Amino acid sequence: MKKYNVAVIGYGWVATAHIQAINATAHAQVAAVFSSRPQDDAALSARHGSAIQSYTDLTAMLKRPDIHAVSICSYPSQHVEHVLAAAKAGKHIILEKPITLSLKDAKAVTAAVAKAKVKTCVCFECRFSSQFQVTKSVIDAGILGTIHYGEVDYYHGIGPWYGQFRWNTAKKDGGSSLLSAGCHAMDALLLCMGGEVEAVTSYSTRSQNKVFAQYEYATTSVTILKFSGGRIGKVASVIDCIQPYYFHTHLVGSEGSLLDNKFHSNQLGGLNKHAWSTLSMKMLDSGDVSDHPYQSQFEAFFAALDRGEDMPLTSLAESIKSHRVVLAADLSAELGREVKLKELK
Repeated sequence: MKKYNVAVIGYGWVATAHIQAINATAHAQVAAVFSSRPQDDAALSARHGSAIQSYTDLTAMLKRPDIHAVSICSYPSQHVEHVLAAAKAGKHIILEKPITLSLKDAKAVTAAVAKAKVKTCVCFECRFSSQFQVTKSVIDAGILGTIHYGEVDYYHGIGPWYGQFRWNTAKKDGGSSLLSAGCHAMDALLLCMGGEVEAVTSYSTRSQNKVFAQYEYATTSVTILKFSGGRIGKVASVIDCIQPYYFHTHLVGSEGSLLDNKFHSNQLGGLNKHAWSTLSMKMLDSGDVSDHPYQSQFEAFFAALDRGEDMPLTSLAESIKSHRVVLAADLSAELGREVKLKELK
């Protein structure tokens, strides 16, 4: 398998997790970093365990022929600019969420990637977590039957105690509760439910606690989704809560239900009908980027690159579906009405 050299665009908190995960894979290493702040190459290399050259000139870094892929960890408002530059340079792309902050930019990103014919990986890494790998296996095994209702909710108080807070409070980069963080829950629900979303209705509000007063947008939202065939779902995105991190999942099917790491089913004989059975899985229980399952996701990306294939589960083509639903939900909250996905042209 080929050894891939990766350049990181944007050297902040999430970039350190990307670098650690990329260098921990068997087939890639970080060789360059672009940052608006000058970096010391020797210190960077010593910190991350690979020879890293730093740049303050993005064009110069992207001209390097030995760079095969980039990992875009810049502010969300910069994503479109950096994806377009990387695609034009012919580099494969790892892209942090959210993909973009607007539908217009999402279309530009999609067109640029298609034109350049580069491979992509969007950091909806929860699909590679133990929790959702096990959950998807339970669904695929038919233990729940046909799911007609599902809810996945994201509870994470992003206040001054959390690194993301510094830039997340401004609408310019935070965007919305869903774009900022709750998009992980939306993506996880769509993974579990499958099929097409026909329409969404979303409402938003915010905490009265003064620690969240700097936010320029509503920090709590709830979205009701109508899927093809009449199924329904719900996603709450709450980044102004005072509680431990919680990634809630409840799926209801024709033969059973799943609640976080528990399930009950008519499909398995001998179960206590009055009690849940426990699944062995590591729950998503932290918003810290060092705890995210990036390594498994990036391993899958580099393996797909070696095969000349799109990566499973989180290519741009797959992830843009979830992103469109997030944008539709935010539009619904803004307009105060149901939004059909076909309205997003």
